[in-house]
Amino acid sequence: MATGKEKRKEERVPVDLWIEASLDGELYFQRASNLSVGGAYFTQTIPLPVGTRVALKFELPPSGAEVACEGEIVTAKELGMGVSFIGLSATDRRRIEALISDVAARASKAR
Repeated sequence: MATGKEKRKEERVPVDLWIEASLDGELYFQRASNLSVGGAYFTQTIPLPVGTRVALKFELPPSGAEVACEGEIVTAKELGMGVSFIGLSATDRRRIEALISDVAARASKAR
């Protein structure tokens, strides 16, 4: 039986990042606690139903480069939800990969 970590295809790193999510003309600011090139996990939020699609926009530290794509809710828990990125551009994917590499490198140096 596979665990959650074995199911994930991409490395996830902890972040403290605000992501703008819009749905049906409503704008929500979600706090992401982890990030991968495949998606993010929003904490401290009332989850939307699994399968819901939202428009996402956020800035990557430290450059402030803006990422915009669609997202689909793939997990929903009591006060959190996982979102999968859909339609991520190659440029944005590289930017997220660079951030993940940087966070992972700093974490391994701290050990």
